[in-house]
Amino acid sequence: MILYGLLLAAVGASLLLGLGLSAAAIRLAPRFGYVDHPGGHKSHGAVVPYGGGIAIFLASWVPLAILLLVANLLDPAWIADTFGEQARAYAVGLNKRAFAALIIMAGGGALHLLGLFDDVRPLSAGLKLAVIAAIGLAVPLVAEVRIAEFAGPIGATLLTAAWIIVITNTFNFLDNMDGLSAGVACICMGFLIVCGLAAGQVFVPATGCVFLGAMGGFLAFNFPPARLFMGDAGSLLVGYMLAVLSILTTYYESASGAPPYALAMPLVVLAIPLYDFVSVVVIRLREGRNPMKGDQRHFSHRLVERGLSRRLAVLTIYLATAVTGLCATLLPGADLRRTVTIGVIVIMVLAIVAILEMPLRKDRNP
Repeated sequence: MILYGLLLAAVGASLLLGLGLSAAAIRLAPRFGYVDHPGGHKSHGAVVPYGGGIAIFLASWVPLAILLLVANLLDPAWIADTFGEQARAYAVGLNKRAFAALIIMAGGGALHLLGLFDDVRPLSAGLKLAVIAAIGLAVPLVAEVRIAEFAGPIGATLLTAAWIIVITNTFNFLDNMDGLSAGVACICMGFLIVCGLAAGQVFVPATGCVFLGAMGGFLAFNFPPARLFMGDAGSLLVGYMLAVLSILTTYYESASGAPPYALAMPLVVLAIPLYDFVSVVVIRLREGRNPMKGDQRHFSHRLVERGLSRRLAVLTIYLATAVTGLCATLLPGADLRRTVTIGVIVIMVLAIVAILEMPLRKDRNP
């Protein structure tokens, strides 16, 4: 119960901080000209302030830094006497993860700064991809956070970097409609927290709860019609943190000799965002266009073309994400049969989504 109380406190504190910082950004961003103008492939019709990304960053990074500092400075014996032996174990566990956490936070900070520069003066897609790739490699090489250890050091490093690059860009792509990227990220983060708790983890649920609260505070001002955007300063950070935490939540250790079915968990939780990313890239390549150049061919836009309002399109994607996320919670300890069943369900959900967004047939006169 102590752990759940701490997690709820983490969500509440970062939520309040995110709400306050987001409200401040709405007032301050226009004074500095930090706003998003309509036009081009953008769908909004009025100037909307940026700053949501800064709110998410500060509302998550400040509590995380304080949490790590407190866990490092306080005497474990005092923690045990004051809060119990379980609390001491949590603090010790956080200390063991401190170096990896600092590297992860440094990577997120770098991507946040990259996004800030891009929001003010758009950078080339090649430069952004190079920075994301460098950070993607630093996580497995320096922080030693890897996925698929059975593939060997080189294979695991490359797969981890590729996963971080793809998921970071996925949520950058998904930030194409009010409330979409942040809302989907909140749902995905919630299920990663549940999966982390099911695996008996502490670091992932604690970090996830802090980030969930920060994103929730921003989402209150970003849900359609949005009064605040997070820009690349937020979407790159959100995608990166989901990528890293999904790696840490695979609850699979190759040394245990157990089958690696749990590696499917991140794919299941993030199935809907990945569907949008892959489908958009395929459409752009098929039309001979740069896959990194924005347009209005995303999943959300295609649903609106079918007649849904923007709010209903966003809610539809929320629901689809929640369905796949619920499936992911069944993966802890799953055998091959259950894993295949979950995979089939996810594929069926994606097939329904694909049918829903197919172009309407025009009536033909006989």
